[in-house]
Amino acid sequence: MANEEKFSEVRHRQVATNRITMHVAEQGDLSAPPVLLLHGFPELWLSWRHQMAALAANGYRAIAPDLRGYGDTDVPADPAAYTIFHIVGDLIGLLDQLELPRVFVVGHDWGANVAWHLCLFRPDRVRALVNMGVPYFPRHPSVKPTERLKAFGEGFYITQFQEAGRAENSFAKYDVLTVLKKVFSIKMDNLSAPPGMEIMDFLEAPTSHPEWISDNELQYFSEKFQKNGFTGPLNYYRNMDLSWALMAPWQGAKIEVPTKFILGDKDIGCISFGTSMYVKSGGLKSVVPNLEVVIIDGHHFIQQEKAEEVTSEILSYFSSLC
Repeated sequence: MANEEKFSEVRHRQVATNRITMHVAEQGDLSAPPVLLLHGFPELWLSWRHQMAALAANGYRAIAPDLRGYGDTDVPADPAAYTIFHIVGDLIGLLDQLELPRVFVVGHDWGANVAWHLCLFRPDRVRALVNMGVPYFPRHPSVKPTERLKAFGEGFYITQFQEAGRAENSFAKYDVLTVLKKVFSIKMDNLSAPPGMEIMDFLEAPTSHPEWISDNELQYFSEKFQKNGFTGPLNYYRNMDLSWALMAPWQGAKIEVPTKFILGDKDIGCISFGTSMYVKSGGLKSVVPNLEVVIIDGHHFIQQEKAEEVTSEILSYFSSLC
């Protein structure tokens, strides 16, 4: 049975923040420069296992929470309790509880989106950012995110995730291990199912898990999602329009925090969302002026698949700013 004992070098604690209790994994000296690591969907603190060990070995304090709705962190029942403001608020409360005025930040996937907004809302709390996979797209002044995503069709995964219960029912056709294997093994460019099909049915069910995750690690992920289900994480997607509406005061604002953006050239979003062109054409730099971009050989779960290369990029960037 996979459990925390298999990762005994990591310290675990529960922290009260923003009216929830958040599970936090830490590694490294408590007095060392802190690095906040923010996971994506469907992941956990464990997604950063490689980076945590390397950061600790290189004189940093790695802090990896399970975000709201995930793992051993509380899962609020109210679907509206998952706006970007709630999630960033959790992190500000966490930093306050840990008495950390400023931190380095690393994000991936949904964690990258949270990290962008942490930098946008509270740049005073962030020394520098390394983000992966999901670039910062400025807020459209009049069109909701879900309306813009209609261009990808009704089979697009985010569109299917909007309806309460729909994705949960689709996921429930499979055991949690199979769901995770399907998602972690994605290599297609366009995450849209054919007409009349659910995205989870459309994804291939591999006979084995990716090489970058062990049986024990995958079992750990499975146990946590088996405990709480996927509704909390899916609520992040279901609050995209509400977050957009509440973001109006930041219309046109830029992210000024020093940033390195890492993109896998085979990432599922690299082609289908126009991410590669947006990044290479200077679109991202126009809204994140203090930006460095690195494109490496890899897929979406890049910090696990290409752990050494990603870790090297993180360490080199943060050390250059110390």
